[in-house]
Amino acid sequence: QVHVLESGGGLVQPGGSLRLSCTASGRAFSVYAMGWFRQAPGKEREFVAVLSASGSTTFYADSVKGRFTISRDNANNTMYLQMNSLKPEDTAVYYCAATRRWPTIRNDEYDYWGQGTQVTVSS
Repeated sequence: QVHVLESGGGLVQPGGSLRLSCTASGRAFSVYAMGWFRQAPGKEREFVAVLSASGSTTFYADSVKGRFTISRDNANNTMYLQMNSLKPEDTAVYYCAATRRWPTIRNDEYDYWGQGTQVTVSS
């Protein structure tokens, strides 16, 4: 089992940047594929970006491709989401999640979830 905790959310103007972090504790972080998902008010939770246990393979939602970058530091049990050129439609609660299944972008195939961090993009 692994426990994950998100940080780094906040309020940012359109066009700005934020970096989210996901810190893991528990069993070996490096065996888990990891992902970022988000949920806006009134909408279902959606896939944002995922990466393999080694970090060598990544997948991005079309809506964030070219603007967001997912990465991980297995030595420090941490995953990141660098978000650039933020848009109001990126406003959501962002969740970090872990899975032993790979490859997958499906919410229901991620077993361990954090509590989420709010990202608000507004002028």
